[in-house]
Amino acid sequence: MLLYVVGFLAQVFFSARILLQWILSERAKRVVSPSIFWILSLAGSYLLFIYGWMRDDFAIVLGQVISYYIYIWNLSAKGVWAKVPGIVRALLLVTPAVAIGFAVSHADTFVHDFFRNEKVPLWLLLFGSVGQVIFTLRFVYQYFYSRRRGESVLPVGFWIISLTGSAAIVAYGIVRHDPVLILGQSVGFIAYTRNILIYRKARAASAGNGG
Repeated sequence: MLLYVVGFLAQVFFSARILLQWILSERAKRVVSPSIFWILSLAGSYLLFIYGWMRDDFAIVLGQVISYYIYIWNLSAKGVWAKVPGIVRALLLVTPAVAIGFAVSHADTFVHDFFRNEKVPLWLLLFGSVGQVIFTLRFVYQYFYSRRRGESVLPVGFWIISLTGSAAIVAYGIVRHDPVLILGQSVGFIAYTRNILIYRKARAASAGNGG
């Protein structure tokens, strides 16, 4: 029971970030990157990391580890990270590192629990991992794109990659009968598509105005 409470709470944070970002973008008539998006992303990622670890699901853990620190970078770029109490920042920074360190120091157990999980065939594990990597690449792309611009932004490529990765994760969740993954990813489909449309409309309007 606790397992699903943690998982669904993580998805609540992820769904809330998408909905709020979508609403704020509709109001601004352009795609925006609000601070609340990154705050909720970090909270959801922290919980989903725990969920994946509790479920012995390497695909979920992998996806969260890759994007986790990018959320922190975006919060730092927006000046929010420095306002977080020091002890909380230390906890957020250290927790994933400690978990990874534990995995490395207990390699045999790690391989057995994750890669030889009888509940997850190797082919399915690889498929889920690929889906998570694709989905997470949106944040890697967003990170480098934002670094070049010197600010935190959510470019159209971010949303296109989101759609692709999300489709793979939903398929993985269906095969694994994982309601947390299915519900969480399905909610984002509309928002991802809508952000692409908002971006194109804003670009068309800018071109029409000679911008």
